[in-house]
Amino acid sequence: MTWLESRRRATRRASARRVCSGRIPAPLLLLIVAVGGASDGAGAEPATRSGCREIAAGSDLAAVLESAPADGSLCLAPGVYDGPIRIGERTTLRGPRDAVIRSTGEGTTVRLEANGAALVGITVDGSGGRFDLLDAAVHVQAADARVEGVQVRNAVFGILVERSKRALVKGNEVIGDPSQPLGLRGDSIRLWETQHSRVEDNLVRDGRDVVVWYSSDNRIEGNRVERSRYGTHLMYSHRNRIEANHFVGNVTGLFLMYSRDIDVVDNVIAGSAGSAGIGLGLKESGNLRVVANDFVRNTVGIYVDLSPLWPDDHNVFERNVIRLGDAGIVFLGATARNEFRENVLRDNLVSVRVDGGDDALAASWRGNDFDDYVGYDLDGDGTGDVPYELRSLSSELVSRSPALAFLRGTPALGFAEAIGRVVPLFEPKLLLVDPEPRTGPPPEARLAR
Repeated sequence: MTWLESRRRATRRASARRVCSGRIPAPLLLLIVAVGGASDGAGAEPATRSGCREIAAGSDLAAVLESAPADGSLCLAPGVYDGPIRIGERTTLRGPRDAVIRSTGEGTTVRLEANGAALVGITVDGSGGRFDLLDAAVHVQAADARVEGVQVRNAVFGILVERSKRALVKGNEVIGDPSQPLGLRGDSIRLWETQHSRVEDNLVRDGRDVVVWYSSDNRIEGNRVERSRYGTHLMYSHRNRIEANHFVGNVTGLFLMYSRDIDVVDNVIAGSAGSAGIGLGLKESGNLRVVANDFVRNTVGIYVDLSPLWPDDHNVFERNVIRLGDAGIVFLGATARNEFRENVLRDNLVSVRVDGGDDALAASWRGNDFDDYVGYDLDGDGTGDVPYELRSLSSELVSRSPALAFLRGTPALGFAEAIGRVVPLFEPKLLLVDPEPRTGPPPEARLAR
């Protein structure tokens, strides 16, 4: 980790502590997210190594690569080169950002399909237009391949990594076409049947998804994904770690489906604010650790659908900040074997909602900070002397009749909520109990990141 990265993370941690202790007004939270979120490594051009064979602009790059020996390094001069090309075994192709490999408009532009191949620092402009053939700017299918500091533009699919091991996708910029509907864009970065690989410090904007499917034992770290459909989407992918990413302004920040043993740590997930907006979504996934993340201005902060599915699995949600959403946490289906510890739920229209008329009593709640807690803390130890109990008539009505969600934030549901609190005849059922709710600023150690 560089000094700059360390400093950025320390700044985020200090900001999170101030937020949770009430020292930062909620409207300023979005500024913290926007300013602190840039991925420092994205777009950086790795330094050119000595001993590189210089290639003049306009050269027949495909022919040069075909005759290049293994273990060689080729350095492109600024200029335009025609694709498609293949990079051979243990061969590195590098150059500055203004060295551009341009697609002919058909097929994949750059292929790394030999072990140890590397593409470093250049721009790849375009790909073919066929979704069925997965036409991409860069296609990787090899062990120990590397795509670093590359800019991808005007391509259907960005960087596809398939059936590979120990791949590195780092510091790249993958820019999609915002004029196309989300469903007609290709994936910006895709891991497919790929293991022990890293996706780090990339900037992704205006694509469809960052996808990790059928891929295990990988790290997704330090990326920034904006204005896409899924910030990152995992499916049938186990033992992955998702850390220190910024998923901002996407339809869904992060979605985990049919996956186990996943760590989600120290991410910022913000601005998934449409009608289907979800910060973190879970579908039949278990043994998850969701720790020290910031969920800001999402329609739903965390959505839990039949997770965990397997009877021996558990999920832990700890020290997360969930703010400025319509609903902080939403359950669909069973809530058992989910543990919520020391989370902050503030400035949401509803802290917790259970769709389908059920409750969240089977989940474990301890030490969470709810802004609608009306108890007291006589001994001043930061823990409420009476349990937090969530009862919401308006939420109960909406869960039974989803069409009433249209009235959220109106006097009609506000009046229903007030009636539920003061008239015992209409007392709603109990949704959850936290026996030790937090009432004051948490100790520094409890928010250490």
